[in-house]
Amino acid sequence: MSDIIFGLVSIVIGIAASYGLYWLLNFLISLLPKRISSKANWLAFLTPAAVLVILVLIVPLLQTVIWSFMDDRVKHWVGFKNYIDLFTDKRFLGILLNNFLWVLVVPAITVAIGTAVATLTNQVGPTRERIFKSLIFMPMAISFVAAATIWSYFYSYVPPGRPEVGMLNALVKWIGFEAQPWLTMDQGRLNSFLLMAVVVWLQVGYSMVVISAAIKNVPEETIEAAQLDGASAWQVFAGVVLPQVWGTVMSVFVTVLILVMKVFDIVLSMTRGNFTTSVLAFEWYKQFFENSNIGPASAVVTVLVLLIGPLMYLQIKTVQQQEALR
Repeated sequence: MSDIIFGLVSIVIGIAASYGLYWLLNFLISLLPKRISSKANWLAFLTPAAVLVILVLIVPLLQTVIWSFMDDRVKHWVGFKNYIDLFTDKRFLGILLNNFLWVLVVPAITVAIGTAVATLTNQVGPTRERIFKSLIFMPMAISFVAAATIWSYFYSYVPPGRPEVGMLNALVKWIGFEAQPWLTMDQGRLNSFLLMAVVVWLQVGYSMVVISAAIKNVPEETIEAAQLDGASAWQVFAGVVLPQVWGTVMSVFVTVLILVMKVFDIVLSMTRGNFTTSVLAFEWYKQFFENSNIGPASAVVTVLVLLIGPLMYLQIKTVQQQEALR
């Protein structure tokens, strides 16, 4: 009960403090000559947000980059040693390969399934459309840790002679094969692909909803014109609908791409990075929190930021292109 009261009091104080800050800034600007205050009024609203961004994002980012050139306890400058150690370590190169596979597989499959489901559910009638979309979107309400727990049971393996609890192994045994320890099978990165299936399951609903909305906004006249010209259903979709929703598809693709670059919860909850399933975000967590290697951990997260940066730029350009089309 005390935690709830503390939370409510914090919210009230936060709102009051924010209102007071904006009021004070607006009041100070109003004291300036009218010619100046009318042009500088926007500073009253932009300054707190800018200060917050600098303190919460820019300063920690710069600090992390500086730490990446220092030793484990960030006491001595070591130059590029942390980066050299990373890129000459076969284990870290394997982690980069895992991230590459995540980027290569998850966004493409998520968007492909989301687009297919959005197209099909738009054609089954309003009632069934709502039912199907609700069921497909439902995993979005589940946290990554909860989803990892559910799928851990799905992939669960027990030694021979004990009752089977994993659904996948139950199906495998029902077909006539032997149960397998799926999450430890790193041949061909099989276990990593099994982890990817969890994120696809979680994100297909988001992809479906956004792309479905874009498909519904395609002018009906263009579709009817293609049908009158004798185009098949696939030709209408590929030649008329898809080009008009391509900006939305790319926006969803880049959003999921950035998400999988930072994937952490699934790996932590299901394998803890063992059996060659580790990724950059988990490697940073392991170096920083478990091994207390602050310098190397900062180098890992700096590499991650450098990889995500161009993707964020691509996302911004995609959104700008969508706005221009509107």
